[in-house]
Amino acid sequence: MISRLRGKLLAKGNDHLIVEVGGLGLKVRVPGPLLDGVTALGGEVSLFTHLRLTENGRELEAMLFGFASPDDLALFALLLSVSGVGPKVAMGVLSAAPADAVRAAVMQGNAAALTRYPGIGKKTAERIVMDLKGKVGKLDAGEVLAVSAADTEALAALTALGYSVMEAQRALAATAGHAEDVEGRVLDALKYLGGA
Repeated sequence: MISRLRGKLLAKGNDHLIVEVGGLGLKVRVPGPLLDGVTALGGEVSLFTHLRLTENGRELEAMLFGFASPDDLALFALLLSVSGVGPKVAMGVLSAAPADAVRAAVMQGNAAALTRYPGIGKKTAERIVMDLKGKVGKLDAGEVLAVSAADTEALAALTALGYSVMEAQRALAATAGHAEDVEGRVLDALKYLGGA
């Protein structure tokens, strides 16, 4: 099993990287934020990986998925353990939101927040909450927000702007109740973060 790799970035695709390791060019599917953050072709990349083997007719197909941290990899593997969640859906979830926001929604039993992610309907969201509630790592209770759909999208927007998950969570918690729509939540959080 390939659990980690480090090598030279040869190319970027719309959902993957090509990484040269020991003379081999490996195609590694990665979440959107990681893909967007990698810019220097020829530079070194280090990824935590999950190898998935599937039988396609008579052939065995190998797919390699890569993540920036062991936590993201662990969440991906947990999502795959849920019936009805395949690699495409699990990768879509990790591309749409920070892992901490997904974990918080699961821990709080907030299936509605999970339905905001691509490929997750109501039944699948409920199954994810039911199957993973006791399995997602314990988060520091002081750092977890009550996650609404607006909070989930606002958190994703703030982290896309370069704020850490913890900074974004604190700002959203400090401005809770000011606005209910996503745009208002983001603007209030930006004012808080800017000291205005």
